[in-house]
Amino acid sequence: MRVNLDFAKLVYSFSIVTDPDIPGCTVRNTSIPEELGRISYLLSDKTGTLTQNNMIFRKLHLGIANFSVDSIEDLKESLERGYNGPEEESSRVRVRNRDVVAQRVKDTVVALALCHNVTPVIDDHSQVEEAVEELGAMEELDEEDGGSGIVYQASSPDEVALVKFTERVGVTLLERTRDSMMISNPLHGRERFTILENFPFSSSRKRMGIIVRNDETGDIRFLMKGADVVMTKIVESSEWLEEECLNLAREGLRTLVVGQRKMSQEDYEDFKQRYHEASTAIEGRGEKKERVVESIENGLELLGLTGVEDKLQHNVKGTLENLRNAGIRIWMLTGDKRETATCIAISSKLVSARNHELYQFEASTQSEAERLLVDFSSRGPDTAMIVDGGSLELLLGSLREQFFEAAKAAPAVVCCRCSPTQKEDVVKMIRSLSTERTAAIGDGGNDVSMIQAAHVGVGIVGKEGKQAALAADFSVLQFSHLQSLLFWHGRNSYKRSAMLSQYVIHRGLIISFIQAIFSAVFYMAPVTIYTGMLLFGYSVWYTLLPAFALVLDEDIQKCDAFLYPELYESLRTGRSLNAKTFLIWVLVSMFQAMAIMCSVLFLDVPSYFNMVAVSFTALVFTELLDVAMVTRTWTLLMALAQVSSFALYPLCMLILPGYYYIQYCASWSFWWRTAVLTALACLP
Repeated sequence: MRVNLDFAKLVYSFSIVTDPDIPGCTVRNTSIPEELGRISYLLSDKTGTLTQNNMIFRKLHLGIANFSVDSIEDLKESLERGYNGPEEESSRVRVRNRDVVAQRVKDTVVALALCHNVTPVIDDHSQVEEAVEELGAMEELDEEDGGSGIVYQASSPDEVALVKFTERVGVTLLERTRDSMMISNPLHGRERFTILENFPFSSSRKRMGIIVRNDETGDIRFLMKGADVVMTKIVESSEWLEEECLNLAREGLRTLVVGQRKMSQEDYEDFKQRYHEASTAIEGRGEKKERVVESIENGLELLGLTGVEDKLQHNVKGTLENLRNAGIRIWMLTGDKRETATCIAISSKLVSARNHELYQFEASTQSEAERLLVDFSSRGPDTAMIVDGGSLELLLGSLREQFFEAAKAAPAVVCCRCSPTQKEDVVKMIRSLSTERTAAIGDGGNDVSMIQAAHVGVGIVGKEGKQAALAADFSVLQFSHLQSLLFWHGRNSYKRSAMLSQYVIHRGLIISFIQAIFSAVFYMAPVTIYTGMLLFGYSVWYTLLPAFALVLDEDIQKCDAFLYPELYESLRTGRSLNAKTFLIWVLVSMFQAMAIMCSVLFLDVPSYFNMVAVSFTALVFTELLDVAMVTRTWTLLMALAQVSSFALYPLCMLILPGYYYIQYCASWSFWWRTAVLTALACLP
């Protein structure tokens, strides 16, 4: 049976890879395709999984001014004024205010053009124009990329979107080396900056910083950008920052706070010395470096707040709705803030603002978390849970059982501000407290631990690299491909393996029951009724192809699997393979063995040699007919397997004269007895 199932798994994997509905799909684990048909929990990342991870700048808020894509020209005008400097002898308040706004715009745009890890690659502009014209997208290039022929490379699409924005308004990143950067300004001038220190972004810090010096003026600035949850504690207090962060999050935009600190040469030299000492420390080097950096991460001047949009992937809404109709519970685990995650959950139809109540779960103590869990459990079944990272840390501790019992009844669960470790812990919690199958899908390196912790891991090949795809059992190009993977290939793999495994067991049981009846009738004589090539041919020649043909069977049409996702829900009940179905096959094996063996004794076959030939022939035909009766959809290959097996058996009679008496096998007496035995065995 193991050989049959391993071969079947290879066939399932091949059908997945060659499915035209999911191009680019790769199967990296061929041992679990049946698990795709029994998924109860789907845990999904947001950015790059539900969304395209194609960031587009939408808004820039400076506190004293607000700009969007519709007011780019105003932003350009303010930027040029900032580079030109304040108007001479301006006494009017309105003019002075415009100068203040212009200076803030300049500082913010330059900070965005410098504070990143983006590398520009200069291409031939004529080649870019030619390629774009072929795609009919010259207008989009002019609007978003500035048409400069510069390609930006970075690990984060957010940074690329912001650098493209600065290019669009007139500040273009022209060159970057390990030690310096060069930008162009709206006045067609060029500015070179020396990179003194660089502090890359990390999931734990949630921010990045850089210290640069303007080679022309000698000004030294410490620039920083990061998530609002950490930057609000670093920048100077502001009355508008928190409110505007919430407003942008409600619009589904990803927010970044930008700040700066002007440093004198003495301040930098002092920092440089302390940072060098920490970098050369033998013990606790990482912690010491972190403390030195944190010493300048306070009281930064707040420059502005950016809002970047990440559009939903194609057909995400329909896919989530079908998965929910299939009875799959969907949990979204994201590192974004609560408002952004909630907005994406609503826009993707993961939760319905009209039909579902959104329960904001936010607790700071264990007793408060217990109270909120009791309150949530008292709500109706149409209440979705929104959990922040701090509350999730409490729930994954001693309250994990209560949390799971409350959350499993919710139509959806959204966990925001999740760390990679928390994502993994959520998957492990579900696996430890439930026997149901889990699947995890993500696109980035921070999703690898979650993907590997689930029963089935699905990775999306996206802009964040192939770490998730390489670590997953299955890799796809977009989230909507899950429908084909689960509803069609998962269903077929599970149904076919269930039937194949039970048939292979039945094939061995029936011959064992025949031997038992034969031995009982003949006074427990130590004689094997079928020997040598008969047993070998029974397992390899006569019934092998029809058994393998079961891996091509389909119980429904592919379009029906997508049209009625509720059909998937029945797979998780295990109706195709359980104790009941196994017992039925055992009883069928007993009945057919008794029908064949008892009938051949009753029909008074002339000799023992001929009795073996008649019963064995009836056994082979019965097994072939069993396959034909359980087959739901006939294909050309399945028909050829049946016909070739029926044709092969008479041929073996001729080439194995030691097991068949040819003259008797060619007689009417042999064939009518075989027909009677086969009919009696297949009668039920």
